[in-house]
Amino acid sequence: MFLELKGIVKQKFSWTTKYFTNKYRDSFLKAYQFTRAKTARAFGYYPYYLNIRESEGTSVTIGEKKVIMLGSNNYLGLTHHPEVIEAGVQALKKYGAGLTGSRLLNGNIYLHELLEEKLARFVGKEKALVFSNGFAVNLGVIATISDEKDVIFSDAMNHASIVDGARFSKATVRVFKHDDMDDLNNQLHATSQDLGRLIVSDGIFSMEGDIARLPEMVALARQYGARIMIDDAHSLGVLGPNGEGTAAHFNLTDKVDLIMGTFSKSLAGVGGFIAGEEPVIDFLKHHTRTMIFTAGLPPSNTAMVLKALEIIIREPERRQQLWENANYMKKELKLLGFNIGNSATPIIPIIIGDDMKTFAVWRDLLDAGVYTNPVISPAVPPGRSLLRTSYMATHTREQLDFCLSQFAKVSKNTGLYFKINNYPINEIVK
Repeated sequence: MFLELKGIVKQKFSWTTKYFTNKYRDSFLKAYQFTRAKTARAFGYYPYYLNIRESEGTSVTIGEKKVIMLGSNNYLGLTHHPEVIEAGVQALKKYGAGLTGSRLLNGNIYLHELLEEKLARFVGKEKALVFSNGFAVNLGVIATISDEKDVIFSDAMNHASIVDGARFSKATVRVFKHDDMDDLNNQLHATSQDLGRLIVSDGIFSMEGDIARLPEMVALARQYGARIMIDDAHSLGVLGPNGEGTAAHFNLTDKVDLIMGTFSKSLAGVGGFIAGEEPVIDFLKHHTRTMIFTAGLPPSNTAMVLKALEIIIREPERRQQLWENANYMKKELKLLGFNIGNSATPIIPIIIGDDMKTFAVWRDLLDAGVYTNPVISPAVPPGRSLLRTSYMATHTREQLDFCLSQFAKVSKNTGLYFKINNYPINEIVK
């Protein structure tokens, strides 16, 4: 191990001195000095970019080992649905592999507009606009709709795409404490009436699975003349009477101005959309740079999302099964003594706190056949490192029980000391 680390240092030195002397600053220096990932690889605790060879939805193969997938956002299990796959195949044959141009010019097809119509109807808005990438929706829409005469109020735990969208806008950005409506109220109150106000929040927060306090947010928006944009990336297909998202979950669809969603979770593809009033969507359609200057969503992907949306509407039992699985895991993980925070959704964190212990538990779980996502700062606050687990409608009870047994065994082996009904876990797990 020492020789491996020594090799990393030696390699870094050779890179940094290859072309430049100390006379000039090298703009690549920060890259050459970055050794955190190499060190983690050397110690066997590098948890990212794992090479998945095969996927069956609820399980994947890494190398030669099959593990149960608890790290996916495939909430309704539609990525392997035969109708979804067949829809993609037929569109591939009809339109080809890609569109080779932006929708503004030559990359707009019938399927895009059909998907926009169905999405707008589904989430209860006048119009929708489909983008090729979910990150690009938030980045482009927020930067386009807000200018120097606006203030953006952003939850401290919002997704990076919201953070970057606000950063790229010319608006003043004010971050309020996570889910703290008193802080939001104070910041809105302190803002000049001459400035426009846009409140932006995740619907379901992607790391800890809690839900935005939308009713209070709506009340504050009405009081202070603010607009609301909700990111429903993790809410679509999960929350609401029919999976329509956070606003429908609280029966506040008409009080939310913009609803954003992605296709890379419940809708089994990639891409995203924004939905709202027709004049607002038309403005965004002709001004959003991440829409205008990128190629249109591939036909096969568009067709698969259309079919996935159809199945979500047609088969509500999928969402019901998802919630049964999620509620079962929340109950059992609590009984095992794990700290799952304020999760109220199929995203269930196992909060550990220490970075290295989080990586150790992740590694042992993977070796035991359970795939989880280790999350450390800055994705979560310092001292709140966690394993992010998420569940699917298609997980079987047998798979979930296997994962629970491994959670219990690994927590014992890695020194996580939990209690079950006041008995130490090492007296229960042999």
